[in-house]
Amino acid sequence: MELLECLNNPPRTFSPIPFWFLNGDLDDGEIRRQLRDFDAHGVHGVVLHPRIGLREDIGYLSEAFFRYIRVAVEEAAALDMQVVLYDEGMYPSGSASGQVAAGRPDLASRGIALTDAPLPGDTVLCETPRGALVERFSGGTIRGIHFGEDDGEPNAPKSADILNPEAVERFIQLTHEAYYSALAPHFGKTIVGFFTDEPSILGRNAPRGMKPWTAGFDRVFTGAGGRLEGLAALFSGEENDDTRLYHRLILEREGHVYYERLSNWCEAHGIALMGHPHQSDDIEVQRFFHVPGQDLVFRWVSPETGGVNGMDSTMAKCSADAARLMGRRRNSNECFGACNRNGNPWYFTGSDMKWFIDYLAVRGVNMFIPHAFYYSLAGKRSGERPPDVGPGSVWWPRYAVWAAYMTRLSWLMTDAALHADVAVLCRNRDLRAGDVAPLFETQRGFQYLPESVWPECREEDGALTCRGRRYGAVLGDESAFSSVPHDAASVAPDCLVEPAQRCLRAARVTRCGVECWLLVNEGEDDIDARLTLPTENPIGAYDLWRGEARRVDARLCGGARVMPLRLRRRESLLLFACPDEAAWNALSESPEQRDLPAPVFAPEGEDAAAVTKSYVAALSLADEQARGPAVLAVEAEEMAELSVNGVDCGACFWPPQRFVIPDGALRASENVLRLTVTGSLANRYGKEPVWYGLKQA
Repeated sequence: MELLECLNNPPRTFSPIPFWFLNGDLDDGEIRRQLRDFDAHGVHGVVLHPRIGLREDIGYLSEAFFRYIRVAVEEAAALDMQVVLYDEGMYPSGSASGQVAAGRPDLASRGIALTDAPLPGDTVLCETPRGALVERFSGGTIRGIHFGEDDGEPNAPKSADILNPEAVERFIQLTHEAYYSALAPHFGKTIVGFFTDEPSILGRNAPRGMKPWTAGFDRVFTGAGGRLEGLAALFSGEENDDTRLYHRLILEREGHVYYERLSNWCEAHGIALMGHPHQSDDIEVQRFFHVPGQDLVFRWVSPETGGVNGMDSTMAKCSADAARLMGRRRNSNECFGACNRNGNPWYFTGSDMKWFIDYLAVRGVNMFIPHAFYYSLAGKRSGERPPDVGPGSVWWPRYAVWAAYMTRLSWLMTDAALHADVAVLCRNRDLRAGDVAPLFETQRGFQYLPESVWPECREEDGALTCRGRRYGAVLGDESAFSSVPHDAASVAPDCLVEPAQRCLRAARVTRCGVECWLLVNEGEDDIDARLTLPTENPIGAYDLWRGEARRVDARLCGGARVMPLRLRRRESLLLFACPDEAAWNALSESPEQRDLPAPVFAPEGEDAAAVTKSYVAALSLADEQARGPAVLAVEAEEMAELSVNGVDCGACFWPPQRFVIPDGALRASENVLRLTVTGSLANRYGKEPVWYGLKQA
């Protein structure tokens, strides 16, 4: 079956493509070594990200800078890896590390403010009862690539006015054209994209309350029927016809002046515009991306807060649904950045990472851009937006398992037709998080339809159609499409689970002509329930973590398949409808695995520098107990590795750790079990230590 063949051996182009922080004393040999190391661990692509900590003599876009970039691209080409270029030094994008405004101070970011006392240099746009509406430079900056250029530091680069076509053209000439001049033979081959990172109209650290603007925008606004005095409401949070017009025109301006120009440049040069906009629910500008994207940072969503609460909970569906609407194959997420627990740098667990990956994948994200792999952790670099989730992490020696998991998920959710019976009408920066939460919690598939596509929607026979898709229910403006039900309960869920499971997430897709259900436990407790799938076909299961397929004993009942469902904490499962009995019979039966009696582990040693504790146990087994594979469950914090009689039984990254001990590893006599637990690197780099080790009653 093609589905299983590709899941077992997904193309390497679906591997994670991490941010690679080029943040140290770059060296040709070290660049090549690290790329070979990534490739050996299942990571076959990188985003080349200039980052704070670069040597002072490596100026952004300088000859020395491009010499090292060229080394990286040429080594990646030799390894058949993909490279995504990063368009800034460091972020947000659009300023060429201050070079746009350095030569042309009139091209620096601008905004409007409401003030009682205009300052020298202000342009008074109008007088209002609340004060003067003035245009002024925002004073915004970006984060630079050298020490001394960070937020609030004297050399922080000036941000550019990305609503000004001249500034954006200067940005493209300084950055994009310079990269193309240096690396043209690799464009469209090794180089597959340009990453633009959360461009900010005002820049960072602009005065609180200032609103985006650009020179001459007063004429655009009044020409569209706006009243400048009505914009005073922007500063009190009120809404009126003028503020609504302002937001629409600013969005259009940003889209066409910035994103569209970058998109056209990338297309003309055979690569994709990648990256993400400024806010998690910015959906309208996604149409300019060849790979729509978002970013998950700072635990905006998390296991402890849940995946369906707040504006940021919409980010994964935002990029995935935008891609589906536009027919884009891939959509991305820059994930894990500074997602530390309790504000403690480097306190990011394997349990967290698994939760975030599953949160993204079940919503349709199919390109993972881990934030970040660090070129260097020397000195202050270890404290810059940690943690390193690659070679500087505790799980790097075992990272191939993580890379394979993300690669399978990425392949599965690419070219997959989503089953979505509910259309959710939304506006930019209003993706109705509260309205869609019950859809996630009742396993109902939905598709966001942003305002720009509403004119294409049609009511047909009590359903809504848009771009070839048909929806049986609509959520959103109650006055729109009145003949279509506005109650999501009127459509069947993608799968029926009894009793109800609010933490079960489901994505029903068709991949390789096979109907599939990706199921994820997004909660902290095990799920035990009865599952009904709307198909008469026999059911197979695929363990995406281990890469194993098996039959499922699912009885046929009333035209559907019914089966028990058990999803432990942090587990995911792919169920699929076999085309026929022969395909089902070709699958392996579920292996019989018995649980071993819990041995008593004794502490054997601790290596504080390596943040590891080791334990040993002896376990006597009778002949019948030693036969076949077995499962040993332990409770440890955080990464645990087990060997039995010298046989490596792998690693588990979140509690409870369940090790599958292969057939032949156990003896019908005394067995020696060794367990190594590696703790959080918050113990090395963080603000405070984090306990780790084996938990025993």
